[in-house]
Amino acid sequence: MSTTETTIENKKGTAKANLEVFSATLQALAENDRGVLVVTSDSRGSGKLVPFGQKFPAQHIEVGIAEQNLVGVAAGLASTGKKVFAVSPACFLTARALEQIKNDVAYSDNPVKLIGISAGVSYGALGSTHHSLHDFAVLRAINNITVVAPADNFETEQAIKKAAATTAPFYLRFGKKNMPLLKEADESDFEFGKGRVIIEGDDITFIATGETVYPAKLAAEKLKNDFGISATVISMHTIKPLDCDLLKRIAASGKPILTIEEHSVYGGLGEACASFLLQQGYRNRFKIMGIPDEYTVTGSQAEIFNHYGLSESGIAQEALTLLKE
Repeated sequence: MSTTETTIENKKGTAKANLEVFSATLQALAENDRGVLVVTSDSRGSGKLVPFGQKFPAQHIEVGIAEQNLVGVAAGLASTGKKVFAVSPACFLTARALEQIKNDVAYSDNPVKLIGISAGVSYGALGSTHHSLHDFAVLRAINNITVVAPADNFETEQAIKKAAATTAPFYLRFGKKNMPLLKEADESDFEFGKGRVIIEGDDITFIATGETVYPAKLAAEKLKNDFGISATVISMHTIKPLDCDLLKRIAASGKPILTIEEHSVYGGLGEACASFLLQQGYRNRFKIMGIPDEYTVTGSQAEIFNHYGLSESGIAQEALTLLKE
């Protein structure tokens, strides 16, 4: 069994899919706030929201397979003061409904929380039509929307709670895999726009987001155990706005930087970090790991990760190459 397919036990119990934590957190919020509404596009099952609909039928709206309507309806409800979560597969939400996200949500400043589920290559063998490897890129180019990809159950719970407490548009991206706890933390360790340092190291820095943070952590542990190489690992859960202060602190060491994301190498986390650092005058050795400019191979998420080097061994090997240059 590959590393990315291994189920890991957390200190607090078995790792859960971030979507399960999203659903549970949303139910807890809805218990005390009738203004919390969920709008789905035939995505209750894949979004783990069947229990929510059963418990709060008056707070759940189903629009069917109509993503543009999903966003329009959500924007209208949010304009009346409701706390609206619009849930749909990320590949369709950020492609079919992009104009509605741009105009009805961001431009009109309606505080919809857009939830992109089964993101990246979570749909695996369904192929490129169902992969969302463009969402960071297109949403980074739209003003007035925060883009977040939580890495573990802790980040997911905090992101949903804190997004619900804001009056701003958000896009939150979730995959399907069970995600182990990266480290023990409390709510003070999560803030939008502030990366989380998971491991401190001296030789190289890994900046990852979403479901690539865990394999980056495993790669750092492998490098330490096998080669005595010390890597910093950062969960850059907020793609926009970036934690520019943390980026400058990392780059000031002069050590190499490796970014890892379940997204195209164009327009995502890596390009955002590289653009900022270059314009600030930093010249660290730098490598973006992601999906290249091609239609992806067919397979499970784990198989696709392994094929493109987004696994423990692939990331470790890329780090060794970067350190030798």
